[in-house]
Amino acid sequence: MSIYESEAPAPPQGVEPLLTDLGKAAELDPDMATRRDLTWVRRAAIALWALGMFAEFWVHGLAFDRTRLILLMCFGMFAACIGRRRAITVVIDWLPFVLILLFYDWTRNVAQLIDMPTQWHLAPDVDKWMFGVNPTVWLQSHLKYAEPTWWEVVTSVVYISYFIVPYAMAAILWVRDRTVWRRYAACFLATTFIALVGYTLVPAAPPWAAAQCTAEQVKDHPRDPPCMHAAQPEPDGGLLGQVEPRHDGAAPYVERISWRGWSVLKIHNASQLFTMAQGKSNLVAAIPSLHAGLTMLLALFMWPRVKALGKTLFMAYPFAMAFALVFTAEHYVIDILLGWALAASVIAVCRWVDRRWLIPRQQRLHAEQDDAAAIEVTNQKQELNI
Repeated sequence: MSIYESEAPAPPQGVEPLLTDLGKAAELDPDMATRRDLTWVRRAAIALWALGMFAEFWVHGLAFDRTRLILLMCFGMFAACIGRRRAITVVIDWLPFVLILLFYDWTRNVAQLIDMPTQWHLAPDVDKWMFGVNPTVWLQSHLKYAEPTWWEVVTSVVYISYFIVPYAMAAILWVRDRTVWRRYAACFLATTFIALVGYTLVPAAPPWAAAQCTAEQVKDHPRDPPCMHAAQPEPDGGLLGQVEPRHDGAAPYVERISWRGWSVLKIHNASQLFTMAQGKSNLVAAIPSLHAGLTMLLALFMWPRVKALGKTLFMAYPFAMAFALVFTAEHYVIDILLGWALAASVIAVCRWVDRRWLIPRQQRLHAEQDDAAAIEVTNQKQELNI
């Protein structure tokens, strides 16, 4: 057993375990001989949950709403608990996590109250300085067609996976190891709230918005100018300039095309729900990119916990997300780099806290437990001798 998985010391006599460690009190008896084998019951419950998820998505579409998604996952975790741990552990662990995320959703409105000047030129100027051209303009010039192609399905799926994969992985980690899940949840929340501070203090318009507005229209750094909601972008490409399409019929300006892949799959309700959700989000929360930050956080967190194939797949995920974000005009490259830097910083701090405090604390607990066990053995021998 690793030091992260060690058991806490026994509570003082007369103190209920529920008061000293609610999570530990919710665990099942570790002695398999004292409890029934419910493996087949658990598998049947998980199968029923999977069928229920399929029916839910078939009727109501994919769960883009985070609260709905987590609620659906909790039913799956209840099923996975059967015969392993008490179902109350789902509530004990996930309720605080969900409440903190709801608090995050509420605090996002603080950005509108503070109303810092929105940056319209900062990110595109940095991208052009780094590459000599605007990467979004270049990609849409070379890769965009008049109608969505089959490979745009990939970019749409990768983009929308951000709303599902980090939470699904959290559920998987929770089922496998609650200690590791707690660490992931802490890193996840830290990344989310630090990003909130970033785009509250430095609101920035994404590429698709810059393509719809001219320098004159955003000279006062507005947060929500009418040009952002225009039916068609500026003919001259707005702040980003014109696209020079290599394919006949492609629009000569930057477009927001993260939803187009769904039309290839004929899943029109997904496209509509997705577009509606985008309209309700903070449209100038671009620096840093949480899409980039949380996908890189997942890759870095899982890196020491998986084998070679897992490392490759997890690390490919943030790079695929980066391409999708830039090509579909959701983010600039600098937004992505800052998101990656944030994720790496959170992981580095987490590991420093491990080495500085958590690992020594667990080692002390191990030593105390070993000493207590040795004393108990000695006392038992003395009683036998008497």
